[in-house]
Amino acid sequence: QVQLVESGGGLVQTGGSLRLSCAASGRTFSRYVMGWFRQAPGKEREFVAAITSYGGNTYYADSVKGRFTISRDNAKNTVYLQMNSLRPEDTAVYYCAVHRGGSYYDSVAYDSWGQGTQVTVSS
Repeated sequence: QVQLVESGGGLVQTGGSLRLSCAASGRTFSRYVMGWFRQAPGKEREFVAAITSYGGNTYYADSVKGRFTISRDNAKNTVYLQMNSLRPEDTAVYYCAVHRGGSYYDSVAYDSWGQGTQVTVSS
């Protein structure tokens, strides 16, 4: 079972940037498609971005396209989410997870969720 630990969240002003990290345990990290999701209070968990096992392909929600960048370093067992031009509507708890099959955009296709990291964007 892969264990994931997110970090890098915090409070930032509108227009600012943050870089989230997701560190994974285990020696098979490089095999996995990884995803980032977020959940705001009172809302469903929503897809943010995904990256294939060796980083050849990336996928983004329309709401973050052009502002967020997902990347990975398989030597460090870590996936990143660089978030630029942040907006108040980006405020949420951000989670990373391991894709197990099915649509990259659907949370039910993922497991091994981390504990999440809070991102708050002030207006």
